[in-house]
Amino acid sequence: MTLLAYNSPSRHASCPRPSISTPPTRIGTGRRRQSRILTQTGRRRQSRTLTDAGRRRPGKILTGAGLALLPWLGYLAGTLPPAEAAAWVTLDTLEATALLITGTRLLRGDPRHRIPAAAAALLLLTDACLDLATAAPGTELATALAMAIGAELPLAALCATLAARPTHPAAAPHSR
Repeated sequence: MTLLAYNSPSRHASCPRPSISTPPTRIGTGRRRQSRILTQTGRRRQSRTLTDAGRRRPGKILTGAGLALLPWLGYLAGTLPPAEAAAWVTLDTLEATALLITGTRLLRGDPRHRIPAAAAALLLLTDACLDLATAAPGTELATALAMAIGAELPLAALCATLAARPTHPAAAPHSR
């Protein structure tokens, strides 16, 4: 809305429109999870932003999960037959890469964390589905189910949430 106000012809034309041309004023430090913005009419608009505290914990979780996958890659490469190992190691390498990129970008405060987070969510969901589909009944299926419920699906949900959440209020698409 403020971009429309700055590009509005009413600023340059003969009929001023103060309700549109005045940008909103921010109240507070902007570091809170929910920042308050007052518009010209005095109404409060809530916006969910990703702050330092909202970035740090997910960043540590995703970086830790990406690092935990590295020894797992060696285990898979050493225990699976070569044809299967190539597929599973490739999938888990892509997962680890997406998790590490997302986690480190969150920890650094880089707003470009959304695309790797979406990729990690998709890869983790794919891994959970493939694990459950290819597991033999019995212990292998119970292990695949435990990994899906305990690790892969919660991490996928976290990544999907991070990918869908705007990084700051100005992250909304601008219209000209």
